[in-house]
Amino acid sequence: MTPSPLQRAIPNWLTASRVLMALVFFAVLTVWRFEDSAASKGQTDPILLSAALLFIVAVITDAFDGHLARKWNAESAFGRIMDPFADKILVVGAFIFLAGPDFWFEFPKDVPAKLSGHGIQLSGVYPWMVVLIMARELLVTSIRGVLEAQGIKFASDWWGKGKMILQSVAIPAVIALMALFPVVPTNPSAPFLDQPWARCTIDILVWIMLAVTAFSGLPYITRCARILADHRKSTRAAAAAAANQAVSPRGPQHSPTA
Repeated sequence: MTPSPLQRAIPNWLTASRVLMALVFFAVLTVWRFEDSAASKGQTDPILLSAALLFIVAVITDAFDGHLARKWNAESAFGRIMDPFADKILVVGAFIFLAGPDFWFEFPKDVPAKLSGHGIQLSGVYPWMVVLIMARELLVTSIRGVLEAQGIKFASDWWGKGKMILQSVAIPAVIALMALFPVVPTNPSAPFLDQPWARCTIDILVWIMLAVTAFSGLPYITRCARILADHRKSTRAAAAAAANQAVSPRGPQHSPTA
């Protein structure tokens, strides 16, 4: 069935709207400062809640644009390019902001000496984690680009889809936990114990997400190696067959009759 112009446009609109929502999401996080926030006073933070809701809505559009494009047979070059681009911008950008200095809490000078001059990343996301996540994304993107340039399809597997789902859950959950249950150390003798369950939940979510993200890249590497090996074998076989056909066998020789 041939899709109507509206059916062709809706999935692309959803994809484009996700890019716009990502930009608004980044703008919201840009204006947030822990020192000036409601979270710093131990109160529910409306700015962080807004950011979490924006991220959730953006993820919902990701679920719908691909589904509608396949249902209506309306897949387009725009969607194939912009859909993964929008996903990467939203997710990687979120981790960059969460690992930034605005989410850093430095312990005051009246804490025990072993904590003085130190602090915690309220989001649980540290810069080295962002480097690992970006390295995985760039590696998989490079592998896909090389293979598809040779005409070999390299679609996402269940590890990649599971990784995306986990990231889409962990990011808004971490932001919502910081907004609803702000971890503001007020007890100098036990600065990590003000909101133990919220702090632990944030750390668990981040570490599980990080482990799955890193591990999900391994199947892509092994699948790439297997595909390239098979491709080389088939190329050699085709070259050998072509060489055999190029050498035409001589027919039986007959002596001329007297």
